[in-house]
Amino acid sequence: MSEVDHNAAITEKDLQRHERFEDELIMDLERDQFVAETSRPVPPALLSTRATAGLWALRAFVVLVSVMVVYTFFYELH
Repeated sequence: MSEVDHNAAITEKDLQRHERFEDELIMDLERDQFVAETSRPVPPALLSTRATAGLWALRAFVVLVSVMVVYTFFYELH
């Protein structure tokens, strides 16, 4: 392995280590530690008023479309 190849391999290793630092930490945890870390609640995101309104509109749309699909399904059964 030449000096340039060796330096490139080290640089790539360092980049991967920095990019996946948390992934490596998770991989080294014991099973009970992993469960404890992943079951810890995450605080809700702080969203703007527009984003919150958009999400509520999306929820309403999904409920409306779901009702339409269920109605169409039962209508077509008869």
